[in-house]
Amino acid sequence: MTSIWQDIRYSLRVIAKAPGFAAIAILTLALGIGANTTIFSWINSTLLNPVPGLARPREVVALTLSKPGDNPFPFTYPDLEAMRDGQQSFTGIAACGFAQLSLTGKRKPERVWGMVASANYFDVLGVRPMLGRGFLPVEDERPGGAPVAVISYRLWQTHFGANPNIVGQTIEINQHPYTIVGVTPAVFQGSQTGVRTEIWVPIMMEAQLNPLGDLLHDHHQFWLLGFGRLKPGVVLEQAQEEMTLRLKPEVKNYPEEHKGHDRVTVYPLWRNPFGLNQFLSTLLPALMCIAGLVLLLACVNVANLMLVRSVGRRREIAIRMSLGGSRWRLVRQMLVESLMLALAGGAVALVITFWTQGTLMKFLPVTEDIPLALSIEADRTVLLAALLISVLTGAIFGILPALRCSSVAPVAVLREESGTVSGGLRKARLASGLVVAQISLSLLLLICAGLFIRSFMRAQQINPGFNPHNVLIASYDLFTAGYSDSSGAEFDRQLVAKLEALPGMQSVALSDRVPLAFGGGSTSVKPQGYVSPANESMETQVAIVTPNYFQTMQIPLVKGRDFTLQDTKTSQRAVIVSEAFANRYWPNQEALGKQLNSDFTHEWFTVVGVARDSKVQGLNEKPTPFLYLSLYQVYRPTMIINARVAGDPLAFRKTVEKTVHELNADLVVFDVTTLELREQFASFGQRVAGTFVGAFGLLALALAAVGIYGVTSYTTRQRTHEIGIRVALGATRHDVLRLVLGHGLRLMLAGVGLGLLLSLVLTRFLSSLLLGVTSTDALTFSSVAIVLCAVALFACFLPARWAMRVDPMVALRYE
Repeated sequence: MTSIWQDIRYSLRVIAKAPGFAAIAILTLALGIGANTTIFSWINSTLLNPVPGLARPREVVALTLSKPGDNPFPFTYPDLEAMRDGQQSFTGIAACGFAQLSLTGKRKPERVWGMVASANYFDVLGVRPMLGRGFLPVEDERPGGAPVAVISYRLWQTHFGANPNIVGQTIEINQHPYTIVGVTPAVFQGSQTGVRTEIWVPIMMEAQLNPLGDLLHDHHQFWLLGFGRLKPGVVLEQAQEEMTLRLKPEVKNYPEEHKGHDRVTVYPLWRNPFGLNQFLSTLLPALMCIAGLVLLLACVNVANLMLVRSVGRRREIAIRMSLGGSRWRLVRQMLVESLMLALAGGAVALVITFWTQGTLMKFLPVTEDIPLALSIEADRTVLLAALLISVLTGAIFGILPALRCSSVAPVAVLREESGTVSGGLRKARLASGLVVAQISLSLLLLICAGLFIRSFMRAQQINPGFNPHNVLIASYDLFTAGYSDSSGAEFDRQLVAKLEALPGMQSVALSDRVPLAFGGGSTSVKPQGYVSPANESMETQVAIVTPNYFQTMQIPLVKGRDFTLQDTKTSQRAVIVSEAFANRYWPNQEALGKQLNSDFTHEWFTVVGVARDSKVQGLNEKPTPFLYLSLYQVYRPTMIINARVAGDPLAFRKTVEKTVHELNADLVVFDVTTLELREQFASFGQRVAGTFVGAFGLLALALAAVGIYGVTSYTTRQRTHEIGIRVALGATRHDVLRLVLGHGLRLMLAGVGLGLLLSLVLTRFLSSLLLGVTSTDALTFSSVAIVLCAVALFACFLPARWAMRVDPMVALRYE
């Protein structure tokens, strides 16, 4: 232990004697380590700990009604009952579903995001309320018989002043009284990663909270999310098979509803497809791999600096070995020096991490409709990871220089004149090899950055099939305000008429979804004359809209007509289909006049129009079948105002809210924003990757330039004597320039060739994250290679310029 402390003290003295080298090395390492610890802090908070506050979270899994690899699908309540009763794989299976709630009572109504859940919800998740209790088994027995609620810690703080006697008090939800029986811990935000829940109500109260009415006995509406806690020794595949088997009676009794959705898939929580993990489980591991390349590049850069610096310490090392120092002792000493630099870099990296850890949430669009929230903190796990990464980094960049420097022959070093550079040149060859590695890694990182930046740029250029500019959106919910279907439809008509009369309004329509935004409804269809294969899912995305929706969104109607005010519940049911729908189910046929059945109302709808295809859920999706139904025939209480205006949409915000409140002063208007901002969901991954990988690429370019400059400068100065002889024998300045640039050019070409090969092999793993760009995009590859070559040549030119000015007489006397 005493000798270790001696090594540490000596290392600190050696580092202090070269403050310039130490500052460059520590900053380089800090940037490399900081990139990794920042991304790891995101992974730790979203994938390693996707639902904070759970007991033994690795036992908890998410259930979906889909085949592995297919789009996930929720369950009906009878589905979950069939799987739950008598199963052997789980200690319990819980069901839950989101609900848009309105807190009424004495104060002005306020909309919050809530959830209806089975009585065992908190038990299955392993969440113990900090005050009161969760739900009791008896509260899962009788529909409408459990008017109790558990509230979140945040709601307890903001609405009830952290009252310790809150349990037993009454809260009014959707104009119905509920007794508060518990408060969740502060760390628990809900069971869906990134989505904050404020209130939990027993699933038996669903009819009071869901505008679709009684869904507990409905075999057609798929609306519930499932969770289970695995029994000891049970693996995912075993649980999947049992759940699929137990679901078979329900599939047999309702085959049309379960077409394409007849299997159960079990996911670990970090891959739960219902939540932000749908994006993050693919994006963050890819970013971590790219950040690892940045760290490896930083290690190569610092290793090169240490090799160059070690030339000046050759005599010191030879003397120490002559005095009896063993090679292992010298290797350990140099590794301790590397470790001190790495730990210092890790300390600076933690500062960078504390500064950047919250930036992930800044890429998510701000929305009141869905309360997105990620709690990302640099906790003990991140601190431990930073320490481990720092130690590993010190070993990686320190071991090669330590072994190389400790391999000197003391007698040969002490005998050679200071002008003899054979040993230095040998190290220069090793340093040159590291520069080739630097250039290849830099090229790989720059190509990744270029692909993501090009992908983001293409995302802005892709035509989504509608015009998102100059559109204000605002949402309201008539169900929580107590409206019936008839009174709600009349409210909608009056509101549209009043909004259309406002100055500056070009077109106004209502819809129940925003294209390319998070979420959206679907329905199972039976197109006239179409015979579907056995396992083909007939689930189709659908929007419920009012007349003028296509004019407002500027989606062209290629055939037929728009909806009108005459399309009411007493008239023939009308539907407008997308081109993809018509081409899939009625190829080479006239779609107008065809009929289809929807499980919304189990009625037949007649096609009155065909709309141009538009993007539904992603910018990179192929044209997908889509349906538009009239709000005045298929009523929904929660609607979105779409107002195309002349000028800045947000300038009309107060006008729209005032118009709504003229009809109902207490109606909550929420999620008032622009359509452009809401569309940011579609390019979330590209924006995150483009920003951070772009920054990594710039860092890689700078490190490559510094690395090739350092080695070229070092080797040029080592050859000063040779250059002097060449000049004395008649070599011109251009000859010297070719000599120095030739060395740098060979390193550059070798590095670029290796980097292109690595890029062709590795970038294919980024294909799923790219949009409108292939992983082998020729423009990106060629542009990046040219830029890197230009930077590398400039870095070589600086020492070459110095060599051209060498005085032969001075050079011949150079040591």
